[in-house]
Amino acid sequence: MIETNVSRHHETFLQVIQSYYQLTKPRIIPLLLITTAGSMWIAAKGEVDPLLLLVTLIGGTLAAASAQTINCIYDRDIDYEMERTRHRPIPSGRVQPREALIFAIALAVGSFTLLTVFANLLAALLAFSGIVFYILVYTHWLKRHSAQNIVIGGAAGAIPALVGWAAVTDTLSWAAWLIFAIVFLWTPPHFWALALMIRDDYAKVGIPMLPVVAGDKATVRQIWYYTLITVAATVLLFYPLGASGILYAAIALSLGGFFIHKSWRLLQNPEDRTVARELFLYSISYMMLLCLGMVVDSLPFTRSLVTAVVSHLHWVS
Repeated sequence: MIETNVSRHHETFLQVIQSYYQLTKPRIIPLLLITTAGSMWIAAKGEVDPLLLLVTLIGGTLAAASAQTINCIYDRDIDYEMERTRHRPIPSGRVQPREALIFAIALAVGSFTLLTVFANLLAALLAFSGIVFYILVYTHWLKRHSAQNIVIGGAAGAIPALVGWAAVTDTLSWAAWLIFAIVFLWTPPHFWALALMIRDDYAKVGIPMLPVVAGDKATVRQIWYYTLITVAATVLLFYPLGASGILYAAIALSLGGFFIHKSWRLLQNPEDRTVARELFLYSISYMMLLCLGMVVDSLPFTRSLVTAVVSHLHWVS
């Protein structure tokens, strides 16, 4: 049992709602949803059913919230030891683990039911598998025992892309798996940049994040390699798969160029926490803008416009 000096009582109902909201780590969820949306738009060729989009995003939100809540229950001991997490609802005593578990189960059931009824069973099963993978594989097995925790655990954060595709098509194509791979490969440089910033916190509680186990130089080399592979993977969606058009390719290469540049700067300055922070923050914008590029490129209007421009240039030449 973790004892704290923080009051266990809420003063208002609004504070209760706020505590349960904080359990879901809400800042993480929008990034998961935008990968879902990007995948859906490509799968639907730019013509997504608004109701299906809304239901899938809500279902995805509930699934992610459930996984994060269970993560908070499981990690309450180390959360209390780490300065940046000790004020979370469970280690601070504002929410009891049993109450949080009931909340998490309700979220998971709600997600599965919503996706099954309004999307399809495949999407519901994929979302549920994301919860199971995040809890059992990442949180329980890898996080405290392997420096590769983020690499393998990144699959959980990439599953929403599959959920989005399945919700539209009730199948999984090569394009769906490629979007999954892009998010999977992007996760290590994104999270290791954060780990460089808070390495001492992880070392304090014995979490074997790569910077703690291998040091800064080895970590930034891995960040560099994964960044290059991530950017290369994004282009495959245009060629050879042909799932996205030339506008997406231009956006992917432009964003990728900045990503590579920032990763290169970190490679030259492995111990500079400011550079690591810049890379971490840019990696968030990178993924959001990349998925936005998928959406914009897939729109029928965009495809028609690009085709007209290319035809005109061909005629002029």
